Amino acid sequence: MSKIKGLEYILALYDMQHVELAEKLGIKKQNINMWIKGKQNISKKYLPVLEEIFNIKQEYFNKDIDEIDKLEIQKEKLKKELNPIIEKQQSVYICEDVNAMVNMPIYDKEEINTIERTIEKTKLISKFKEALEIVDPNPYIDTYKLIIEILEKSQHEPLVHKTIEALAHYLELLPEGITTGDEQAEFESEIFEVFDDNNF
Repeated sequence: MSKIKGLEYILALYDMQHVELAEKLGIKKQNINMWIKGKQNISKKYLPVLEEIFNIKQEYFNKDIDEIDKLEIQKEKLKKELNPIIEKQQSVYICEDVNAMVNMPIYDKEEINTIERTIEKTKLISKFKEALEIVDPNPYIDTYKLIIEILEKSQHEPLVHKTIEALAHYLELLPEGITTGDEQAEFESEIFEVFDDNNF
């Protein structure tokens, strides 16, 4: 998959011509072409101006962006256009550098909530692929096949979620405080006994 510069993607998303941006910045169109082709980095003095014009964080303009970056940029564009209001906060588990519960905003505009969910799914797919490719050949490929099978056929089953959460606690991947409640704690104590009885 070919790389694309953040600036190139943002200009296409906003349907803005190189010449129009050059006029806004008071520079030549050739400078914009050089930035997009990666022959020259965007000068630091223009980054805050670009951030203001597009309402997109400076970090995206110079870099080669991936699918998650593209979605984040789309989200920022939508926010600027729709001016959404946060209706409530929802506590959700994130599996990033630090496994933790965070408050995620729920907006009054479904388009924003949809793109937030798409970003989360794209991050999960990326992490799953990374885990699968840690070693090659992967000695646990059959485990991955089983996981996919469970997700395809039984992800709606409460037992699946309860067991995975219990396993995550047993292997100390999840902090103790992250739990779905008393019923889960009781389930986990029972399943841990089974693990221990079988020298798991």
